[in-house]
Amino acid sequence: MTLKPPPDRLYGRVRGHKLRPRQEWLLAEFLPTFSWPAQKFEFTPRELWLEVGFGGGEHAEALAVQNPEIGLIAAEVFENGICSLLSRLAPDETATPVPPRNLRLFTDDARPLLRELDEAALGKLFLMFPDPWPKSRHAKRRFVHPELLAEAARALRPGGEWRIASDDPTYQQWTDEVLAGQKLFAITSRTLTRPEGWPPTRYEAKAIAAGRQPIYWSLTRR
Repeated sequence: MTLKPPPDRLYGRVRGHKLRPRQEWLLAEFLPTFSWPAQKFEFTPRELWLEVGFGGGEHAEALAVQNPEIGLIAAEVFENGICSLLSRLAPDETATPVPPRNLRLFTDDARPLLRELDEAALGKLFLMFPDPWPKSRHAKRRFVHPELLAEAARALRPGGEWRIASDDPTYQQWTDEVLAGQKLFAITSRTLTRPEGWPPTRYEAKAIAAGRQPIYWSLTRR
C-alpha cells in the first residue's frame, strides 16, 4: 500500500450553524477553564487517555464520569460539537460552571498533540466514528493511516488499548487493510456489537437508525 503521508492540515468544517449567544459565551469563558494544554490536571491521574474527534462529547463525558481516577484529553475542532458538550456540562445559565476535574478539551488537530505526548504516555486511545473521507484521493486524511499507527504506538504504553469504531463501509475495509499490514498492535477483538464498557455516541445511534452496521475494533499495543 503506497500512500502519501498524512498532512498537518485541518480538513472539514470547523463551524456549522451560527452559534447562539450562550454558546459563544461558553466558548469564550467556560472552555478556557479546562482547555488543554493551558489547564493541566490538578491531580495525578492513574492513567492518561486521549479521544480523537469527540463529536458531540457524549462518549468523552461518559468516560470521564465512569473513570474519575483517569485523566482524559478529548480533542475536537468542530465548534458546534464542542458547544454541545459545554452546554451539557454547564446547563444552568445562572450558575458559574465548574469544569470537570478529570476532563480536558483540546480544540485543534489531534495529530500534532499525539506526536507531542511522551513515549508510552497513554493508557487508552479512542477513535469513535471518524470522518471516513471516502474518496480514494483523500485517504491521506484518515486518522487510521500506516504512519499515524506508528505515532499511536509510540504514545501508547505496551499493553495499552486503542478503540476504533466506524459505520462507514469504506472506512471499515480500509481499517481492516491497514491493520492487516502492521505488527505494532494485536487485534484483541473485532465485533459488530458494541462491547461492554464502550459508551454510546449519537453518531452510532444515527448510523444504526439509518441501517448502517458499525464495526468495533479493540487493539492492544504490542
